[in-house]
Amino acid sequence: MSNAKQTIQRIGWPRLIIALFFILLIVVSPFMGLKLSDVFSDVLRRWSMFGILILAMVPGVQSGIGLNFGVSLGIVAGLIGSTTAIELSFQHGSPRPWTDLGFALLIAIPIAALLGLVYGMLLNRVKGSEMTVSTYVGFSVIALSNIVWLLLPYKSGVLIWPIAGEGMRNTINLEESFGGLLSNPAVVEKMPTALRWLAFEVGGVVVPFGMILFFLFMCLAVWLFLRSKKGIAMSAAGENELFTRSNAIDVNQMRILGTVLSTVLGAIGIIMYAQVFGFLQLYNAPLMMGFQCVAAVLIGGATTRRASVTNVIVGALLFQGILTTSLPVIKRLMPSGSTLSEVVRIIISNGIILYALSKTKGGNQIEK
Repeated sequence: MSNAKQTIQRIGWPRLIIALFFILLIVVSPFMGLKLSDVFSDVLRRWSMFGILILAMVPGVQSGIGLNFGVSLGIVAGLIGSTTAIELSFQHGSPRPWTDLGFALLIAIPIAALLGLVYGMLLNRVKGSEMTVSTYVGFSVIALSNIVWLLLPYKSGVLIWPIAGEGMRNTINLEESFGGLLSNPAVVEKMPTALRWLAFEVGGVVVPFGMILFFLFMCLAVWLFLRSKKGIAMSAAGENELFTRSNAIDVNQMRILGTVLSTVLGAIGIIMYAQVFGFLQLYNAPLMMGFQCVAAVLIGGATTRRASVTNVIVGALLFQGILTTSLPVIKRLMPSGSTLSEVVRIIISNGIILYALSKTKGGNQIEK
């Protein structure tokens, strides 16, 4: 019995409850007329889509700024990089998917680093209220970006409204650009044979192997960084500020480093998210993405003071897995022609976020 209690305490009740609910949904799916191959395909797709965005939480938490609701800064930087890459491709006459993806990353990363630097300096001035301020920053930057999308002087017909010729579309199709390069078998089939492994089907399950590999590579990069000299110093600054200062480490500099890394990962994450999704979504579409990322990493077992790559991998799977499997199951339980599916989607997603935020002590800690 004691071993069972220790196991439960190590896993944490929040993760255990959500994991059991996720398994229950998978078991019930075939009885609701859903194909397991489709369910697993969607879970893998959404897990890889959101993975890097959720990974962006780790440097921020480790450096001491807490859960970074302001990851929207990185998301906007990634969207600017993506749209600029598409515009450059348009000016050169024809879409070049791999070049577009590369340019999107090259443009977005410096912008995200600069925004992260300014954002980190702001958070150093509001110590103790970082998560509150980051929430306001996240909402504010999305509102500001709405103005930016109307003013950018793009000319590509893919990007701008066709009638007025001004202002960006709400949704931008990436079919002719870098959509599905690492995740869609239909796109990968058109590539040279040497690249066919990037996405394939196994028993009806679509495996976005290229995207999963890229996500795991980014996880490995963050894991290695956290074990480097600079990464250990950053984590120490987040865990014990006085001890870190006594060892001649600039705490403010480490906090800025964590903020910059978090923002850059947010930019990379939204580009890879769009690559899997096949569309860029502008204006208010990314408004709540920060909350989903925070909820996922908390469900994975992170706290407001400590987060790891393992928390990201587990949390992304559980959070996105439940969203993916619960909605089709509930839709089948509703009367035919019901219009409540969108309402249920909002209730489920926000309910999971609320549950995760109420368990910010983490997976292996129990409220007493």
